[in-house]
Amino acid sequence: MRTLIKSTLLLLFMMPMSFFAQSTVSGLITEADTGMPIPGANVVIQGTTTGTTTNFDGEYTLEGVNLDDVIVVSYVGFTSQEIPYTGQQTINVELSPDTAVLEEVVLVGYGSVRRQDATGAVSQVSTEDFNEGSIVTAGQLITGKVAGVNVTSGGGAPGEGQNIIIRGQGSLSLNSSPLIVVDGVPIDNDNIGGSRNVLDFINPNDIESMSVLKDASSTAIYGSRAANGVILITTKKGKGMDFKFNYSAVTTVYEPTDFVDMLDADQFRTLINEVGSDAAIDRLGESNTNWQDEIYTTAFGVDHNFSTTGNIGGFMPVRASLGYTDQDGILKRDNFTRSTASINLRPNFLDGHLTLELNGRGMYTENTFANRDAIGASVDFDPTQSIYDEDSPFGGYFTWLNSEGVKNNLSPTNPLALINLKDDNSEVRRFIGNAKVDYDLHFMPDLTATVNVGLDKTNSHGRTRTSIEMPSSDLDWNGANTRYTNEATNSLFDAYLTYQKEFSNNSINAVAGYSYQKFENETYNFDSEAQEDGNDYEFIDKWRSVLLSYFGRINFNFDQRYLLTATLRADASSKLNPNDRWGYFPSVAVAWNIHNENLFTDSSTFDELKLRVGYGEIGNVNGLGDYNFLTKYTGSRSNATYQFGSGYFQTYRPEEFNENLRWEVGKTFNAGLDYSLFDYRVTGSFNAYIKKTEDLISFVTVDPFTNFSNGIDKNIGDMENKGIEFDINILPVETEDFKWSIGYNIAYNVNEITNLPDQVEVGGINGGTGNNIQLHKEGYSPFSYWVYKQVYNEEGYPIEGVYVDRNGDNIINDSDRYIYKDPYADIIMGLNTNLNYKNLDFSVVTRANIGNYAYNNMASSKSYEIRASENSILTNLHSDYYNTRFLSLTETNLQSDYYIQEASFFKIDNITLGYTLPEVIKNSTLRIFGSAQNVLTITDYDGLDPEIDGGIDNNFYPRPRSFAIGANLNF
Repeated sequence: MRTLIKSTLLLLFMMPMSFFAQSTVSGLITEADTGMPIPGANVVIQGTTTGTTTNFDGEYTLEGVNLDDVIVVSYVGFTSQEIPYTGQQTINVELSPDTAVLEEVVLVGYGSVRRQDATGAVSQVSTEDFNEGSIVTAGQLITGKVAGVNVTSGGGAPGEGQNIIIRGQGSLSLNSSPLIVVDGVPIDNDNIGGSRNVLDFINPNDIESMSVLKDASSTAIYGSRAANGVILITTKKGKGMDFKFNYSAVTTVYEPTDFVDMLDADQFRTLINEVGSDAAIDRLGESNTNWQDEIYTTAFGVDHNFSTTGNIGGFMPVRASLGYTDQDGILKRDNFTRSTASINLRPNFLDGHLTLELNGRGMYTENTFANRDAIGASVDFDPTQSIYDEDSPFGGYFTWLNSEGVKNNLSPTNPLALINLKDDNSEVRRFIGNAKVDYDLHFMPDLTATVNVGLDKTNSHGRTRTSIEMPSSDLDWNGANTRYTNEATNSLFDAYLTYQKEFSNNSINAVAGYSYQKFENETYNFDSEAQEDGNDYEFIDKWRSVLLSYFGRINFNFDQRYLLTATLRADASSKLNPNDRWGYFPSVAVAWNIHNENLFTDSSTFDELKLRVGYGEIGNVNGLGDYNFLTKYTGSRSNATYQFGSGYFQTYRPEEFNENLRWEVGKTFNAGLDYSLFDYRVTGSFNAYIKKTEDLISFVTVDPFTNFSNGIDKNIGDMENKGIEFDINILPVETEDFKWSIGYNIAYNVNEITNLPDQVEVGGINGGTGNNIQLHKEGYSPFSYWVYKQVYNEEGYPIEGVYVDRNGDNIINDSDRYIYKDPYADIIMGLNTNLNYKNLDFSVVTRANIGNYAYNNMASSKSYEIRASENSILTNLHSDYYNTRFLSLTETNLQSDYYIQEASFFKIDNITLGYTLPEVIKNSTLRIFGSAQNVLTITDYDGLDPEIDGGIDNNFYPRPRSFAIGANLNF
């Protein structure tokens, strides 16, 4: 008993000593990169529930701290810090971004979300994952990187644009490209006159990340503009307290890789001597000219970029950049020159409650467009003729002349004359900028008011001058001159409220807002030849369209396990009549974070396992002309008048119209699974989707006397688009010195027109007049090939003019044509790998398309025997002539399924090897690298390139192989 009393007295004595040993610690938590305070950061004593959070100024006060305690400071998106307590009264902490966690934060419309909280199909590609090498436009950065996203360049011209398609063809005649949003400003997908590419204005070196929103539940917040998906481009922002600088330089050599397979001079002479008349044989020249080799050349390009980032006054992060690109094309006299400048400011006021973000970027490009008519002429022109003829009246260039001493109207024009005697130039100036204000309300800290004002302004000037020496069949030819100007303005006003509240283990995020976007365009054209002929020679076209919208979204996160996203967007477009102008587009998605369930709490396998299901509806009028619901009038030519009495008056005729046009609506169901395993060593996702598009808009033929034209834009049918996507990223090895990563994605997609009352012919081809090779027809993919089934002889060669009589009526006509394949790949894949060993880095990017077919129009229109010597000239033949031995060009020959060829391919797009030299000067790094692009293509396709946008291979500008060396200095 005496021992118990002593023990109790001892405890009572020690308690107040322990109490008085506890201390209070205060301090400031800031971002290491920007110095800005972090509100809401957690400050906790390790191993206890004792803790606090920082206020809006990043300040905290923590009570009950004992000697030898460890204080843990943490915040989402930053690396936690542990600070042993040794009696300090003040502990200030700078938190650095946690790269692994930041990669889990992705942009969505009007906000951002942690990847583990996303309910839609969203993919993000950041700086460290972008393709390297000679990158001129933004689309090249993500080629082959995102499942279900097909990026196809229009050709090999410098600055050439990319056709980006997400999850297959989205429409029959409307724009199928995704909405591009740059720093919160949706840009117009229509290309500006004089510009090569809608994305030329942005320097790829300024881009921080590109987020791809693929399903309707993630894109619905953008409404009708997002019918074909959304790509959110986020540019680099200012960070850090001290100013840092970056300079990069890349020099690139471009080489032609292949030519169209035409007969060479010796083969052509042999052919003419075999099948030509004496007159044809007499026309043979004595030269051996490879005309394709003459118009193409080795080209060079340089790219310089300088940027700085830092902080002004401790409260204003800033980044500024300058860029210069000068790239020649492999087609002679082709050049693209671009100068860019950008600035980003992000000051904050009112103790962090008010944040202002200012983005501005300007672009100036000078384009010298090579005459692409030379591409077709180079494969047509007689290879036995020389380039020059001193007796030629057309600048000394060899020309086929008629009896009047002018160019034979049916002959090709000398390719070098086309290149050298026509100047086509343009200058484009573009500014895109926005001012975004975020205000965290003082009286309601969970509510943020945002106003975003944006401007996208472009003006261009261009001119073409054709020399008087250009070969022409016009007896009065004295050259030509055209010029044009184009001014486009895209203005934006967004205002919205965001409510964010976390309670217990749950959270809610709600957004409601208003958007107004106006597009204005004015074009002026002048034509000197029309002026000489007495016709109207000046043309002015003005139009304006407006999109007015209201939108709302709500996100629920219950217990970090169950997620709900619901969205509604109301759009009104001036492209539609007032009665059908408003469209209402809802979406809803739910997700289940399975890895947060109790059965996974003790598992070290799954870092993330999330099941998603979503449904949404999106309207589309992108690419639809303006005022189609109104009757418009076109004036007759100035020299075409009608007499009334003694006077002559210019007449006006009405154009076609359709007052019943309404929204084309896509309804998408998406189910997905996101996963991450083994401490994020394996990550990826799986998606399956069905998209049904109703009220498809297409240009169709109408009955006589029912409109003012034989065709109008009309809502005519339905289409279904379905597929699956899978991507996986693996980190097999990660040590202090060595890191190896692998990324793979695969997507399967099928398009089918499910309702179309009348089939629609599309896909014009060379050869004959008005021939089409593709068809929109119910039950088939859009743009399917519509052909005759070729009959072959015993040796396997096609028999000219012999086709399968499919309906058995003993007559070969359109009734015997059938649908055979389409230009879209059933499967697209991307495989890339990166290896880093100490300061050495190596990467390879590859792609594959399986199931796409192409129509070889170069072979079909240039491989018939009569062509070689008809019209009192000689014209070269495609080497496929030796396979067919076709004598003449007929409509049925052109439409034979023989020319539909499988164009599946595997490409090694990029190989890059780099080495980083640390401390070349104090506090600096220098990376030098070499890169090869368009390295290898493996395909069975006989044409120049199996990757043909639209599937019709005709006069394609070949993609060059390039070799680049570069350096990147950070200091």
